[in-house]
Amino acid sequence: MSDWKQQLEDLVAPAVARSRHIDRILVDRDALSQAGAVFKECFGAERAFLIADDNTMAAAGARLDAVLQACGIAVERMVLPSRPRPKPTLALAQEVRARWQAADGEAVPVSVGSGVLTDLVKHAAFMEGQPFFCVATAASMDGYASAGAPLVEDGFKHTIPCAPPRAILADLDVIAAAPAEMTGWGYGDLAGKVPAGGDWILADALGIEPLDSVAWPLVQDRLRDWLADPAALAARDPAATAGLFAGLTVTGLAMEFHGSSRPASGADHQIAHLWEMENLSHGGQPVSHGACVAVGTLATLALFDWLLDQDLTRLDRDRVLAGRPGPDAIEATIRQAFPEPAVAERALAETMIKLPSRDTQAERLERIVKTWPALRGRLKTQLLSAAEMRRLLAAAGAPASAGGIGLDPAHTKATVLRARFMRRRYTVLDFLAETGLLAAATDTVFAVAAAP
Repeated sequence: MSDWKQQLEDLVAPAVARSRHIDRILVDRDALSQAGAVFKECFGAERAFLIADDNTMAAAGARLDAVLQACGIAVERMVLPSRPRPKPTLALAQEVRARWQAADGEAVPVSVGSGVLTDLVKHAAFMEGQPFFCVATAASMDGYASAGAPLVEDGFKHTIPCAPPRAILADLDVIAAAPAEMTGWGYGDLAGKVPAGGDWILADALGIEPLDSVAWPLVQDRLRDWLADPAALAARDPAATAGLFAGLTVTGLAMEFHGSSRPASGADHQIAHLWEMENLSHGGQPVSHGACVAVGTLATLALFDWLLDQDLTRLDRDRVLAGRPGPDAIEATIRQAFPEPAVAERALAETMIKLPSRDTQAERLERIVKTWPALRGRLKTQLLSAAEMRRLLAAAGAPASAGGIGLDPAHTKATVLRARFMRRRYTVLDFLAETGLLAAATDTVFAVAAAP
């Protein structure tokens, strides 16, 4: 067994053994040739319903269809148009479910694609209480193995709890042949785990949400290794591609084990989700999730860079508490930030859940002042600078600036200021707001032309 295969087996096998839902993950060259055997082993069924788009059907679906039929498995197809790219909406997931049920509700649903297609099928299968088979076509996101489907509902993107696939198959020849930009998107999604880890450290340090002894090391222990050689990914090196896919897949499993997306998602994703909700387009196409996360990662790391330069042992707690906005002021800010009433209501509900009382905020400020040197040391160990991350993203072929997805610093700043209202999850945006530093941080970070 080659080194990368052994490393993959050592990493993935224990995680699969721990999963409550996933029975098999096969990542290998020419893995499609084994699709029939995996299907029979994991589902024991004789019928499959393939859901793909034009691109993924050409990349893997046609061959998958042939392999399954050669094994005696009847196949029906639902092929979506690929231009414009399918959107991750609850309405489209419901359409997939209806088409599958109308064609053959007893057939095993098989997603053939990457992020959006996997999430659409994941939701459809979960709503019917049936397991599904995931055939990945790109190392473009971390949701293959996750227990949730991020979908837009009534204009608000949120993660709907769903069971992950029973089996995942990734043919590295298909993955490596995917458009280079898609690998860049996957690298951007994985890069987001760096600031997401910083966000979790802040929540842990303030007694809000402790680190998970299983999920944290599963994501963070090898993260620097997975991100270390972006040039090899851009060159379509099989070992580097396998490492990226493994990192993304294991991150999905960590989310299942923890019971939420906290191990993989922080302010970077909150920022990204807002751009996705805006239907942000660049070059005539919707900007992908991974591309949005890459830029959200740069923005978040730039805020961390600014924060780490501050001496919070000198924080004026009385001044901060005196300027503390009340619930009415926060509600007014949210309603101004989100003109659509349904979106504003969701943002308001998420924010009020995490809003600290005055006494709780005072206790947190006291803790920050006393522990800042140690906390800053933990953050420095976890984080990369925005400049270093920009270099890595560029080498991987991912967007390395806001301009790379058609944004300017003013738009980026406005998004960042709205993003903390998106989730009840505590991030660096909440930390800056509760220490009275959010305005100063964003004014500084997004005032220069080279801002992320």
